[in-house]
Amino acid sequence: MARICSVCNKCPQVGYLVSHAKNRTKRWVYPNVHKIRFSLAGKPDKVKRGAVCTKCLKAGKVEKVL
Repeated sequence: MARICSVCNKCPQVGYLVSHAKNRTKRWVYPNVHKIRFSLAGKPDKVKRGAVCTKCLKAGKVEKVL
């Protein structure tokens, strides 16, 4: 799984952990993505399967299909 939201295209981001001595090591921040069956909010007849972040689910951009 690529960890990319199929609705908003949110993807992993790279940043740095910075210690007190200013040593920098790379760190990754991954979005909270779940693989589900969903339909877009305006089109309930079209059902897709893919990875959707929880922010899109909460915002009502997609509806979960069972």
